[in-house]
Amino acid sequence: MTATVKPLPILALTRRPAAALPVAVAAIAFAVLFAQPIRSLAAEWWNNPEAGHGLLLAPLAVWLAWRRGIDPAARSQVIFGSVIIVGAVLLRYLSGLAAEIFTMRVSALMALAGVVVFAAGWRQVLRWWLPFTILFLSIPWPALITTALALPLQFQASQMGAALLEMRNVPVMLQGNVIQIPGHRLFVTEACSGLRSLTALLSLGVLVGGLWLRFPVSRLLVLLLAIPVAILINAVRVFLTGFLVYFVDPKLGEGFMHVTEGWLLFVVAFAMLGAIAWLASSIERRVRPEAVADA
Repeated sequence: MTATVKPLPILALTRRPAAALPVAVAAIAFAVLFAQPIRSLAAEWWNNPEAGHGLLLAPLAVWLAWRRGIDPAARSQVIFGSVIIVGAVLLRYLSGLAAEIFTMRVSALMALAGVVVFAAGWRQVLRWWLPFTILFLSIPWPALITTALALPLQFQASQMGAALLEMRNVPVMLQGNVIQIPGHRLFVTEACSGLRSLTALLSLGVLVGGLWLRFPVSRLLVLLLAIPVAILINAVRVFLTGFLVYFVDPKLGEGFMHVTEGWLLFVVAFAMLGAIAWLASSIERRVRPEAVADA
């Protein structure tokens, strides 16, 4: 039987006399230099529905870091941490000159990693890989990426939705992202492209894999399968909208009912992702039960 070594609480860092003052100075400098990108990020989480998942992910990341605690073998790496912090400050300065918001926010996360390395070493960053990854995913993607992804996703959702409607004997004519059915035209807009659900499901895939699974291959599999799940669920949403508009009532394709339909389907997508993670966990227990028991 092997004895387990309990992780130290986060506040243990401040109780080390040699580390308390440098860590405090680094934390104050971080707050001063990166207050603006952090403040703008929080405002976007609150005001932009596309980025609203950050309101959940950021506190969750803090809780996960607190739960994992400090590695008992953690050792300060002052030089390495200082190099990362200087690089983050330089990136913050250059992105500020270019008014590039995404890079500016990433520089804040990079500086946070530098402070952790400075205080507790690189092993602590690896111990906190899940909180850091979740924080990164809470940063909204730059407009260049979202614009490039939204249009293909719109077309994909339109094609799959139209195919499903044809399978239900609904007369359909597809023109780009416009689905024409008798008496109605359905526009698959950028908001209906599925990009929001894709971003949220990728974040959930990382979270579920990090909490439930032990092997990198299993985690990567869950993350990759989150992409087709998001695309499929969005196509089903387009199909249901067209089906309800054609057979029931055109008002069901807009307003409160349309939003509610999206939320319900997202719950279905989350359940599918959970089922995939459960299956992967079952395979892990069958393939290497001793490794899962020790993890």
